[in-house]
Formats: sequence, C-alpha cells, structure tokens
Amino acid sequence: MKIQELADKMGLTIHTIRFYEKEGLLDDRHVRRESNNYRNYSEEAVERLKLIKKFQSIGCSLAELKEVLQEHDANARTNQQIIDWIQAKKKEIESKKEEYDQMLDTLNKMLEYRTLLMDDPQTAQEMLKTWHAGSSV
Repeated sequence: MKIQELADKMGLTIHTIRFYEKEGLLDDRHVRRESNNYRNYSEEAVERLKLIKKFQSIGCSLAELKEVLQEHDANARTNQQIIDWIQAKKKEIESKKEEYDQMLDTLNKMLEYRTLLMDDPQTAQEMLKTWHAGSSV
C-alpha cells in the first residue's frame, strides 16, 4: 500500500511514518521501494505501527522504543525480563501520576482561592494564611 493509505489506515501523518522509517523503526520488512522509487508498505508495516503506537501510549521515549523494538525483533528478552520491564514502567507511571495528582491539588487550591477572592475576600485571605502555614500553596 502507498504511504497515504497507510497513514489514513493508522491515523498517522505521512511525516510521522517517514520519521519512523528514518529512525529505523520501519525497515525493509515493512517498506519496499518500487521501480518508480515510491514506497510500498506491507501489512507487516501496519502491525509494526500498531506496536509503536501501543508502546508510545505507555510513555516510551524514542530511544526506549528503539530498544524495545530491537529486542522484540531479536526475541532477545526472556519472559521474566519482559515482566521486570513492565513492572519498572508501571512504577515510573505511578510516580508520574503522584506528581500530577499533587499538581492538580495545587491548581484546585489556587482556583478555589481565586474564586473565593471574588465572592468573599476576607475568607479567601484566611484560607491563604492557612495554606501558607501548611506550605500547601
């Protein structure tokens, strides 16, 4: 299939697919050049792009993605090593979630203060003093 068809099928841009190819995430198993120099993508390219999207959805960086795909292609990790990697990735995401939860708490307090400031400035000032005493904001 041509690149536009693949892009449409996968919900990606042509630029993204070419970037993946340039970065080595798609290789000659996934794309071949025709005599007119057009790229022709195989069904394996569809499966590869699904895999790439799956790993991106769990927060893999480009470097991490390259490593994972190389190991996947070479069948280089044992099941236990894969389990260990998944557990480490899960811990990383849980840590980020805790950070985001703290950010949301702070934003909610800021919003509450600013909203209250419009309706009841006296109570807002008291709330601000309480937060500063507790180092929340």
